[in-house]
Amino acid sequence: MQYQWVDCERAFIARRYDRLAGFMALFDWLFWFPPHLRNLATERLAVCPGARVLEIGCGTGRNFPALQAAVGASGKVYGVDLSSGMLAKAHALCRRKQWSNVEITQCDAIEYIPPEPLDGILFGLSYNTMPHHLGVLGHAWKLLRPGGRIVILDGKVPPGIIGQLALPFALWLMKRTMLGNPFIRPWEHLASMVEGFAMQDFVFGSWYVCWGVKPVQERMQQAAPEQLLAAE
Repeated sequence: MQYQWVDCERAFIARRYDRLAGFMALFDWLFWFPPHLRNLATERLAVCPGARVLEIGCGTGRNFPALQAAVGASGKVYGVDLSSGMLAKAHALCRRKQWSNVEITQCDAIEYIPPEPLDGILFGLSYNTMPHHLGVLGHAWKLLRPGGRIVILDGKVPPGIIGQLALPFALWLMKRTMLGNPFIRPWEHLASMVEGFAMQDFVFGSWYVCWGVKPVQERMQQAAPEQLLAAE
């Protein structure tokens, strides 16, 4: 049987996440998400105190504690998200924690321009939800300083018979909740652009963290996001 995914309009995605904003902890439990992956993804950014980092699709700010601890008081955490409902939760978190070095913006990530070059960029459980993911990845690439890292933390269909059995339910569940396309392969997109690409799988291959470094000198043979989009 052939399964397909139909991308939703970005406005529809924003409205869906506005409604889901109060239930994100429940979805972590429902999808068996390992909580330690938030810290692990931040560690893979390999940033030092004073660094400038961006989370694309920051949602309710559940990765902010790890990011804020990594950059320290002298660093800066930027977050961007399309959903006002999700960002209301993120703003409330920042007020409770009294973080003065976290700046949140509501807009489409492909339009976001930070006020300074970035040392690291994290896609935290967001890449698969964006129908224009390759465009956003290409835009993020331009915002990252040479030598900086991009990290993608997300879920995927596990390999083998487990994935074949899980796919129909995963499609049904995603269409009614998170709107994450299970057919795209973000690790391949990232691997074609970076140096030192690496990836780790968790929970029988259902979750992963992948990362790589933006070369100090761009490789001539490096695939451009437009080429990736045409191939996909």
